[in-house]
Amino acid sequence: MTECTGQNCECTCNSSGNQTEFKKPAVGEQTQGRLDVFRLEDLDCADCAAKLEARLANLPGVKSININFGAAKMNVVHTTGVDKIINAVKEAGYGARLAGRKAPLEDKPAWQNGKIMSTVLSGLFLLTGFIIWLAGRDETIANGLFMLAILTGGFYVVRNAYNSAKVRSLDMNVLMSTAIVGAIAIGEFTEGATAMFLFSLGNTLQAYSMERSRNSIRELMELSPPQALVKRGAAEMMLPVEEIRAGDLMIVKPGERIAMDGKVLHGTSRVNQAPITGESMPVFKNPGTEVFAGTLNEDGALEIEVTRLVRDTTLARIVEMVEEAQAQRAPSQQFVDNFARYYTPAVIAAAVAVATLPSLFWGLPFTEWFERALILLVIACPCALVISTPVAIVSAIGSAARRGVLIKGGLFLEQAGAVQAIAFDKTGTLTEGRPEVTDIVPAAGFTGPEVLQIAAAVESRSQHPLGRAVVRHAEKMGHQLPPGINLQASPGEGARAEIEGQIYFIGNAGFFTNQGLSVADTEDTVSRLQQEGKTTMLVGSAERIMGVIAVADRVRPGSKNTLQGLKSAGIRNTIMLTGDNINTARAIAGRVGIDEFKAGLLPGDKMSMIKELQAKYGKVAMVGDGINDAPALAAADIGIAMGKAGTDTALETADIALMSDDLSKLPYAIKLSRQAVQIIKQNIAFSLLIKLVFILGTFWGITNLWLAVFADTGASLLVIANGMRLIAVKDNPAKG
Repeated sequence: MTECTGQNCECTCNSSGNQTEFKKPAVGEQTQGRLDVFRLEDLDCADCAAKLEARLANLPGVKSININFGAAKMNVVHTTGVDKIINAVKEAGYGARLAGRKAPLEDKPAWQNGKIMSTVLSGLFLLTGFIIWLAGRDETIANGLFMLAILTGGFYVVRNAYNSAKVRSLDMNVLMSTAIVGAIAIGEFTEGATAMFLFSLGNTLQAYSMERSRNSIRELMELSPPQALVKRGAAEMMLPVEEIRAGDLMIVKPGERIAMDGKVLHGTSRVNQAPITGESMPVFKNPGTEVFAGTLNEDGALEIEVTRLVRDTTLARIVEMVEEAQAQRAPSQQFVDNFARYYTPAVIAAAVAVATLPSLFWGLPFTEWFERALILLVIACPCALVISTPVAIVSAIGSAARRGVLIKGGLFLEQAGAVQAIAFDKTGTLTEGRPEVTDIVPAAGFTGPEVLQIAAAVESRSQHPLGRAVVRHAEKMGHQLPPGINLQASPGEGARAEIEGQIYFIGNAGFFTNQGLSVADTEDTVSRLQQEGKTTMLVGSAERIMGVIAVADRVRPGSKNTLQGLKSAGIRNTIMLTGDNINTARAIAGRVGIDEFKAGLLPGDKMSMIKELQAKYGKVAMVGDGINDAPALAAADIGIAMGKAGTDTALETADIALMSDDLSKLPYAIKLSRQAVQIIKQNIAFSLLIKLVFILGTFWGITNLWLAVFADTGASLLVIANGMRLIAVKDNPAKG
């Protein structure tokens, strides 16, 4: 998301409320407002978020509003003052601050937290009242203490009920307040006080649990230091990150976190990039290499040229995209929301019927059936059901981001959990995407170093990937290259150059045949190397062939273990799709243990293969580099990009991005998605079962008010705890 900074911007938002585009209005157009992003506190209920959104939408000057419950974040397009919006949020019972302000919302000690203290006082009054009641003392004193328990525990409940009633919404606070008033009216002080305390306790614990699940993202946000040491001219100064510009020189000492994205100009060090890429080992950095905000400089001083503003750093973009992903509704959440829309009014209508019909038509005791109606009101609000899906999505997406896996939304999380087959690009995915010399086979009368030296001299000015591989290998072996001049390349065949007055060639067999040289003596060697999946090049002079050099794209370390891990995670079939020749494809497939492969494919052919695989297996994922595999990635149910941290393509085009180009993260991502789907189903089923049991128990007369509150609160806490288990899903990188 691009940040809107001016007063005269027109914001275009998508259907989910996430801002997608900004543009200046044309001359004469009325200003539509500016976008401000706020962080919210005490927002522990998805229904509460909806009510706050409805309330603020009616605020004068507010053009549009979207609240992301999972991230406790609010986007407002408005023409009114920021302070008015913050005050309106406070009047509704919550806290707010501009996302760009440096001072965070501080965690208050327990004795300064109103909700905690009201719950504690309610519990003390309830306990004291029970002691007096059990001791057989004055019942009036006991009931007075029960009333105090109701008043202290119900302060925030009644306030929230009032706010909900103002926007004509019947939420749990309204229903609880009505039920407690009804309990007092029929003289059930003990039951009313117990119910109110349990409800207040449940809300407090639910708020704590939701904060725990949100911490996975907030910990990422806090990784980047708020200021950095910057050198401008001859002066060194500590500057807030908001004041650091692209091109500034940033000095990072050993043991300090890097505050901004940049490129190393001077110094060498190891940098722990785990927060961004999930890599378990520090990465060596030297001049010219890229570093990321939020990573830890371990053992050397670095001078870094800043390349991105603070709002554009890789860390900032990851946090922003994860928060947007948490706001997207998964299919299961859409089902829950639709169900709750009809379920709650139906139960309220049933409660009214239970309170009135038995006494009106059958002459049954009004008090007894009125109390049953109050119990139905408590059961009516589907808190556990509504929160069952978002808490699992927030936990899973946040946990994955901390391990270097960026999942772009609940929809993709659920779809990844249903994937049956995964297709892989070869180059840059299963292999490293950089060819290396693997074999040098000299002809009789020549040595390997001689063949390599001549080949590298011919290719010294070439930009062809295979030629660069030969040059790199010669430099690595310490060879001094004689100058090659008058380079002439024949695309697809080979090249020739003059070295110390003599012409030398490098290329395929056809290229040498065209020079009038026999390749018969090399045919067996070339055939053997090609069967191993290697690309061969002949090296020679105008008189004879000197030898054969083989080049191959190396398999990524751990690729074989990764594919085995996917099988363990429940993937039925793995397929490699490549444009390479069939011999190379067969060799790589055998080396990594892939189930099947298709070779000689153009980008359009890969897309067609994805559709065939979908018809055969159902849900199919495609893993590629995010650029030349774009058609196949788009056609797959889930597109997974091998995206080196910081690349725009990986962050913006894929449904899931492996930030460190590490395939070993893929089994973890699939395992996490499958567990998330299971937990969401468990939570929904459990929530509906609890509701059904207590609704039936109400009609049979075996449920009382405080037990209903206990069950409803307990169910909410249990689905939250179940969803938070996703934070602990282990990431076990494949070795090998």
